[in-house]
Amino acid sequence: MPALSKFRLFLAFIATGLLLGCRPGDLLREQVYQGGALGTSYAIKLYAPGTMDLQPGIDSVFRVINQSLSTYLPDSDISRINRGDTTVAVDAQFREVFEASGLIYRRTGGYFDPTVGVLVDAWGFGPGPALEMDSLRADSLLQYVGFDKVRLTPDHRVVKQRHGIRLDFNAIAKGYAIDRLAAMIEKQGIRDYLVEVGGELRARGGNLDKGQDWRVGIDDPQVEQGRAIKRIIVLADQSMASSGNYRKFRIDSLTGQKYVHTVDPHTGFTRNANILAATVLAPTCMVADGYATAFMAMDLEASRQLLSESPELEGYLIYLDGEGETREFMTPGFEALLR
Repeated sequence: MPALSKFRLFLAFIATGLLLGCRPGDLLREQVYQGGALGTSYAIKLYAPGTMDLQPGIDSVFRVINQSLSTYLPDSDISRINRGDTTVAVDAQFREVFEASGLIYRRTGGYFDPTVGVLVDAWGFGPGPALEMDSLRADSLLQYVGFDKVRLTPDHRVVKQRHGIRLDFNAIAKGYAIDRLAAMIEKQGIRDYLVEVGGELRARGGNLDKGQDWRVGIDDPQVEQGRAIKRIIVLADQSMASSGNYRKFRIDSLTGQKYVHTVDPHTGFTRNANILAATVLAPTCMVADGYATAFMAMDLEASRQLLSESPELEGYLIYLDGEGETREFMTPGFEALLR
């Protein structure tokens, strides 16, 4: 699926310089790391000994993921594969994202599909040229769409059924980057942190400054100018991802018609689904990211059914009912985290 418009989560990054004890002989200090990566911004708040510097590790994580998965770097593995280079043996990062994408693709009935990029470009939402779209053009492009048309060989090479098939993991890569950052942070023995990349996040432990669990806000999807918080939840030892159609769209200069950037991989057309926004909690941010993306293309009932059948997921959907009224659906586990 295409990378969707992500909620900007309001994170309480308040630097107080408070010293707190952890292990004998250690003093924990609040540390905040911020910057740009993967075409977006990141912010990390954690508590670690004052002498510890995690910036080199953070930069290394982003560098490795970019080299493997960035469609904007011409010499990345995925860019070379998209150009038809069959000699690329993909790394462990690529394989992990590929395998997770396959699972989400199957469980969502194909609504999460990393090969949908040719359609995203055609509708004017990707890096490639936009096309004049009609039923004939959509049908012709669908031959290059379908994650079941791509496979990994035992020697870690990508085989595509058609040369023109193009992979794009942008809808899951930010979540995966958070998982890798969290693993790097935990390897240093850090137990309290909040990692955010492009609006997706993972939390562990708590906010030691305030002596409470991490609390994050979810945007109201019907506030188009500026931002307003719709809900606040407590997040501890979980990952969270949100997607929405409300801020990313294209208006045809001739007809004035509005096209949202969710593209249905089954029909080849954009769709104005009744789900305005989706938030998913999962054990990993990569998984949360993938399902939040898929729910924006799926029907409401199908999304609710999948959530009910997936104990590892918690979800929150904001949608329009048949009368055009805004409604909410949340799983019991999600509701229990509201503040």
